[in-house]
Amino acid sequence: MKAWITLCGVLAVASVAAWAAGPAAAPLLQWDRTLWLQQPWTLWTASLVHLSAAHLLGNLLTLGALAVLGSSLGAGQAATRALIVAWPLGTLALLAWPQVRQYSGMSGLIHAAVAVLWAHAVVHRRAYPLSFVLFVGMGIKLLSEHAWLTPVSFDPSWGFNVVYAAHLSGTLVGAACGMAAAVWGLLRPSE
Repeated sequence: MKAWITLCGVLAVASVAAWAAGPAAAPLLQWDRTLWLQQPWTLWTASLVHLSAAHLLGNLLTLGALAVLGSSLGAGQAATRALIVAWPLGTLALLAWPQVRQYSGMSGLIHAAVAVLWAHAVVHRRAYPLSFVLFVGMGIKLLSEHAWLTPVSFDPSWGFNVVYAAHLSGTLVGAACGMAAAVWGLLRPSE
């Protein structure tokens, strides 16, 4: 539990630090399809870059909610490790969509975190009923966004393009990493 809360806290602090660094730092931190091999750190740092104060605040509030949810579900080291592995892989998976040229924001990582918590809930009897809620909620959201048809779209309420492909890739990678970690945790219950 403590590891999950710590990771959520670190992500929040790092996001605020990236915001404080200002717009000049954004090109060095956001993921770019053509530059990521020369700037591999952007697989992680892209999640820390936010395009507006509302964007940052929304993601910080969501991180807080995920910290509480993970804590109440008893998500521990295995779930935390799964999210750490899913973090860069979700960004890397954006290569599957040629329309996605650049990416910044925490939405992909947040979707990965929800998927990791879903996987945790699936294999833990106490949390099992919540797995259905998480599954149906994420399913409805992803179906409504239809990222496979519209990977990037301008959202007037945010005032910028939303990379729906990051939501889908984050969810899929998070679910895979989360399930692998959950099964591993069942096989090694001492963790």
